[in-house]
Amino acid sequence: MQPAFHRALNVAAIAAAMALAQPVFAGNPTKRVDPVYPPEAARAGTTGYVEVEYSVGPDGKVTDVSVVEAKPGRVFVAAAVKAVKQWEFAPGETRGKVKLEFKL
Repeated sequence: MQPAFHRALNVAAIAAAMALAQPVFAGNPTKRVDPVYPPEAARAGTTGYVEVEYSVGPDGKVTDVSVVEAKPGRVFVAAAVKAVKQWEFAPGETRGKVKLEFKL
């Protein structure tokens, strides 16, 4: 009976450690800057989206942005990355993911 108790205790300790190690995903930004629609894309009537992942520093500011997917190609990437880099979050949040739609 004793070994089963120790196994259960070990499993609980490991689960607790894993829960503490999980990053806190960023919620709604406290400061959100919308991307500027590229003039060439607007003139051409181009629509699309950019999905990005970002990291948030201890001060709540976005530190890194990486593109997960963009359609069409690179048309909206620069505008999306520039906007997300200006976002701010509550301190303690570490990363997030967002899909920015570009529609006319």
